[in-house]
Parts: sequence; structure tokens; C-alpha cells
Amino acid sequence: MAGKGMLIIISGPSGAGKGTVCRALLEQDDKLVLSVSKTTRSPRAGEQDGVNYNFVSKEVFLKAVADGDFLEHACVYGEYYGTPRSSLEQMLAFGNDVILEIDTQGALKVKNSGVNCVFIFLLPPSADELFRRITRRGTESVESLRRRMASARGELSMASMYDYVVVNDCVDEARDSIAAVIRAERCRVHRNMDLIEAIIEEAKE
Repeated sequence: MAGKGMLIIISGPSGAGKGTVCRALLEQDDKLVLSVSKTTRSPRAGEQDGVNYNFVSKEVFLKAVADGDFLEHACVYGEYYGTPRSSLEQMLAFGNDVILEIDTQGALKVKNSGVNCVFIFLLPPSADELFRRITRRGTESVESLRRRMASARGELSMASMYDYVVVNDCVDEARDSIAAVIRAERCRVHRNMDLIEAIIEEAKE
């Protein structure tokens, strides 16, 4: 994938607080931008089209799949989610560091695609806290809650494929831990070769 920007994958089970932590990161670091995924599910209270997700019909989504418009896509709880390839490539080409909040299915597809990313897994502090967060919405049936907990267990088992694990017990602390990872990754030699080579050339003069 072309471009100098860094792609940061953030995943974790439902209830880990991914959205809250990502918003905190974006508010703190103006070099970060969010990749807005497309989904066929309905907006939740407070969600805005084009901000949280691009909400589309299944017909529109499946046409985009057929046209190869997604870097990755998955069906979760009967609804489709996908990462638009063109907008992501454009943001990276402009030098932006891009946060992509996706589930473990999508993260695995991105990893297997060979795209150079930083993979961060967000953990709840305990199973009890995870259950409390999942049930806090109070809008889901018992069967839906069982399904979410079963899915969470499966997602937790995939944490070992990530580069970093951050526990979200306190949003500010989780944000700062991820921010520290991002700062360190920005200092990697391979991300700074243009600067290194430019200074070497200047030193020759």
C-alpha cells in the first residue's frame, strides 16, 4: 500500500471500549485520523453517518464487495462491515497515521494481506467487567447477550496475533498506553529513511 502514513489496527471484544479509546486518541493527537468503515447495521443512539460509520444498504455493500472496493469485510451478527480501500489508501498517501477499529476477523484478513500495520488489542480488565459493559446498554435480548459473550471469548483467544495488548481499565490510561506505542512506532528506522537519507545528503555538502 502506497504512502508514508502508518496504519494502526485496534481490535478487541465487544465491551472493551474500543470506540471510546479511539475517540480519546483522536482528540489528543491531530496527526491521527480515523478510517470510517461501511456497515449495513442501523445507527445506534448518538451515532452519525459519515462519522462513526457510513451506513449503507446490503445491496450497496454487496455491490462494493463485488467491485473489490474493500481492504477487508466481514459479516458480524448478521450485518456487514467493511474498510473502503480507496479512502484508506488516500489518507495514508497524504502522510496521515490512520486508526482502523475493526474486529478480529477483519484484522486477520488485513494481516494476511501483507499490509504493513501496527496491531493493538484492547482488553477489558476482567471477564466480570466485560460482561457488565456488554449488558450496560440494556437493549439486547438474553440470546443476543449470550451470543456476544461467546463471540468475545473467541476474539480474546486471538489476542496473541497482535503486536501489543493494552488493558482498558481507565480510558485515559489506555489512551496514553496506545499513544506511547504510536510514538515509538513513529521512531522506527524504516519509517524515517527519507529523513535519514536527506540528512546524509546534506552532510555531504
